[in-house]
This record gives sequence, structure tokens and C-alpha cells, in this order.
Amino acid sequence: MKNTQSNLSSELVEIVLLHGEYYLYFNAVEDVNSFNIRYSFPPIYGNQTPIIMEIVKEDTTADIIDYRIENDKNIPNKIVNFTISAMNKDEQRCLHFYYWVLVKNYNYSNLPNVLPIPKENDLPPETTKWLSSTEVVQKNNIRIKLRAKIMEISTDNLLNLAGKIAKFVKNHRYFLFLIQYRLGLYGPQDAVTTLKRNGECPGRSHLGCALFRADNIPARVILASPNYKFWYEIHYMIEYFSGPKYGWILTEVHQAKTPYEPKNQIIMRICYPEDENNPQTDFINPRMTGIERWFWIDSEFITPYYKDLKEGSKSRMIKENEIFTEKMPGEYAMNITKQVFNKYEYYLAKELSGENLIHFQNAVNYQLKAIDILKDSIDAYGYIYWTNEANKEYDDITDI
Repeated sequence: MKNTQSNLSSELVEIVLLHGEYYLYFNAVEDVNSFNIRYSFPPIYGNQTPIIMEIVKEDTTADIIDYRIENDKNIPNKIVNFTISAMNKDEQRCLHFYYWVLVKNYNYSNLPNVLPIPKENDLPPETTKWLSSTEVVQKNNIRIKLRAKIMEISTDNLLNLAGKIAKFVKNHRYFLFLIQYRLGLYGPQDAVTTLKRNGECPGRSHLGCALFRADNIPARVILASPNYKFWYEIHYMIEYFSGPKYGWILTEVHQAKTPYEPKNQIIMRICYPEDENNPQTDFINPRMTGIERWFWIDSEFITPYYKDLKEGSKSRMIKENEIFTEKMPGEYAMNITKQVFNKYEYYLAKELSGENLIHFQNAVNYQLKAIDILKDSIDAYGYIYWTNEANKEYDDITDI
């Protein structure tokens, strides 16, 4: 009986519905014509696929001329691009929007106990850019290189090395970190500064990446929206490359946990070396410098409004539901979601009218209905049905 249950469990797929939410307040410091605000949007990546987004009209005071989801310059990153109408000096506006993401969870149960540290010559070319030394990930710093070498000498198992790095990044000089945290003293979040006195999640992620890279293991910063019980701005995590077979492994250095399951957060952006060399240092959080950007405003006369995470700009993620379903419907739910999202993204950017607009609105309503069904379901069949209905509506849109 135990073997039968084990075999059955291995055929089940864990599907998780995640719901992200974001508020952004912004002020006009001078009269300004129409402008754009671009915010990181969940990409189709790994075990996640976005479903849809929705403007919360009752809270949004910004006059939105248009918005669309676009591919960012570095794959697979996406952004949602809002075009906002003109504002007068000292006017304040708010954007409030939701987005939903479907995740097929991966608990890393198939990882072996031992993984060799990959040799640099065996790394796929597309991963080696994340061996760079950058403005906030200074892998060539002598103190970082020495610390990384000490860790690597003590083990030839990549998984053990990852655990050592995650624990060190969190726990070194921890009491100094607590004092700084209580006093509200944050400061620079680059790897070298974090090595000297610890840091917040951006600094810990930069230090973790620097230690991996100093051992010739590609590592990159991941911007994420985690399942916390409080509001926050954005969260920083890392991935390190384990080799062609198991790929990138998500690691939560802020909590010293590796590997880390996809269902615990929505991935918002995969940071490239150019992100590390162009960090946000002014208005995102004046207490901290050296953190990757997650939104952009193309007007010098607009300033985001950060007072606190209760009244000011903030984000959060809620885990709406998680189900275990048979492999076939579970895989189909992920695949049809990707297909429908791609069509939603495509037609969202088009100027539809007449019957085409009706089909688009019907499709969106069916996607939202599929989400509502999945919130209270114990299987994926209702979600699949309404997502298929949305797919039919998109297919009924004629060439434009």
C-alpha cells in the first residue's frame, strides 16, 4: 500500500494560484505633459505563467490613457507600460492593480544529494554573463574572493556550498544587523558593504551572488513578490546555476534557505549585469542605495511618493489556493494558461472595436471567472473549462 501511494503521489502535480497587488503613488513636481510609468510584470518563466492583470478602478486616480504588457529588452522579462495623461504641479495620483500567476510547484525532490561544482569551461555560454563583477556585485574584491575560496575548499558538493553561502550571508555579523535595523540605519546594499556589516535582502542577495561568482558559479538577482503577511516594496532573492541538467536553483538568502520552492513567490524580474551597473539610488528608498530598479518613470517632473508601507507605495502577494491534481490536467492547465496569456497580451496592445472588442471583453471575463473558480476548487477542471472558453473568444478576433 505504501508503494502504491508513493507512485500515485509522484503522478500528481501541485498547482498554485498566486495573486499580486501593487499601489504606486506619484507626485508632479512641475506641470508635465503625458508620460509613461513602466513596472516589472511577472514573466513566463520556469514554473510560473501570468494569467491576467486588472486595474482596480475604485482606487486608481491616475488618468490612464493606455496600458499594455510588453517584452523587456532582456528575455524573459516583461513590463506593464502605463501612459498617464498630463498632470499639474503638486498633483498626486495613484495606480492600483492586480495580477494573477499560475505556478506548477517544484519541490526539488529529484535533486541528488551530491552535485559537482560545475567547471567554467562546461558552462553554457548564455550563463557566463552572470560571472561578471559589477557595481553592486564586486566578485573581484579580495575579501570576497578569500571568503568564497575558504567555503569552496571545504566542500566539492555544490549543494553544500550553496547552503554554506546562504547561511553565511544571513548570519554573519547578525547582531550588528539587528542594531542597524532597529535604528533604521540601512545604507549601501552592495556586496562589499554587506560583507562588512550585513544588510537587507538586496545587500544579502548581492553578497550571495558575489560569493557564487567568485567560485566561478553563475548567480543572479531575482526580484520577487513573496507570500509575506505584510506590505513591502519588492523582495530580492538569487538563483545560482547548477549545471545543464538541473539548471538555475532558486535560493532565499535572506532566510538562508536553498533550494526554495516556486510557490512561495511571484518572480517579477531576472536581473542582468546591466541592472547591477545601473541601480536605483534616489527616490525608491532614500535609506538604501545600490538596488536594482523595478519601475521606471520617463519624466523628470514626476516623483514616486513613499511615506510608509501602510499609506504610501507598496506591494504584496497572496496565495489564493493550491491543489494537487493528476499530471495530465495539471500540465494542460499550465499550457493553456500560457497560450491564452500570450493572446491576451497581444490583443491588449491593439485598438479593438466592434465585434473584436466584444470578443476581447468576453475572453477577459472568462479568464477572471476561471480565476474565481480555481480559488475554491479542489481540481483544475473548472479553471481549464473557462480558460478554454477565453481561448475560443480570442481566436474569434479577426485579423486587424
